[in-house]
Amino acid sequence: MKSIFTILAIGALTLSNVACKDNSAPEVKTVAIESHSEAAKQLDPNATYAKAEFSIEGMTCAIGCAKTIEKNISKMEGVKSATVDFDRKLAMVEYDEAKVTPTTLEETVTETGKMYKVSEMKTVEAFSETSESSAQ
Repeated sequence: MKSIFTILAIGALTLSNVACKDNSAPEVKTVAIESHSEAAKQLDPNATYAKAEFSIEGMTCAIGCAKTIEKNISKMEGVKSATVDFDRKLAMVEYDEAKVTPTTLEETVTETGKMYKVSEMKTVEAFSETSESSAQ
């Protein structure tokens, strides 16, 4: 009787070890990542850069609206830098005059969302202070 119990115990342990092993290979997924880093963007060192400031009406949040508009403007060929200040409803863009015009900047904003309206577009020598720097 003792030997039957020992055989059953060994069989149960063996069965549990074999049954619990996951022999399937892990699924490998490859995901393509599109990079829009500032280093990847080729800027012409001989270009003439202009600075523009304009108001954007229709933004309802800093993360969704302002950052999306900023990202879309930054992706434009010829744009050196873009900042959208949600609190002041102000966009500040430095761009290559040969590749970007105020009209294309306005079109990019309105293509981001029909509720966004550009106004008071002006070319400036220097950007007005941002709310972050004026808070210091």
